[in-house]
Amino acid sequence: MKEKERSSDKIESTLIKAILDGIYSVGSTLPPERELAKEFGVGRPTIREALQRLERGGWIEGRTGMPAVVNDYWRDGNITTLVNIIENHQPITDEFIMYLLELRSSLTPTYIRDAVTFNQPKVVALLANLEQLEDRLESYAAFDWDLQKRCAALAVNPIYLLILNSFDSIYLDMAKIYFSVKEHRELSFNYYHDLLKAALKGDAMEAERLSKTTMEKSLALWKDRKK
Repeated sequence: MKEKERSSDKIESTLIKAILDGIYSVGSTLPPERELAKEFGVGRPTIREALQRLERGGWIEGRTGMPAVVNDYWRDGNITTLVNIIENHQPITDEFIMYLLELRSSLTPTYIRDAVTFNQPKVVALLANLEQLEDRLESYAAFDWDLQKRCAALAVNPIYLLILNSFDSIYLDMAKIYFSVKEHRELSFNYYHDLLKAALKGDAMEAERLSKTTMEKSLALWKDRKK
């Protein structure tokens, strides 16, 4: 049973990479089950298991007695699709970093506000030792991710942390690329200091405004970098 699960996992991952690489384009069909079984050297039940996962993840549309059709995964996908994309999206592209920064601009201000509203002392504690933050891209990447996840956990809506957890496997690598630019580190350091001041006052709305403004600046800086 374990061997079968490992085989279906590998097949699922291989097919996802093939879709991401355009080998199977949107609207095209996958090979029939019997051809896939021959290609991967497994039985059809293992292929069927992998295809069922792909269908649940929004990658394909299954059709009884006919080959599955490849979906537009950005339109038809779900949180499982996002996790699959993250796990199989190599190398990390500048475009993907921009997508993450845009997502951050939408989500972060809300859970920062809620974290200060409901757990103000704990937010202060997260920011209390900023002077110890080393001016290195690795330090900033680790601190920023830890701050985001802990603040999301301090908000009342557990879905924020679930979404962030989806990026665990690649966020640090992406953040290291972003924080390799000194201007980006300086912007974040000033943001952390201002956020600490707002948290000390218990001003959740100011914390939200600071977060929104900084996230928008981060995105603008990244876009300008690519011009």
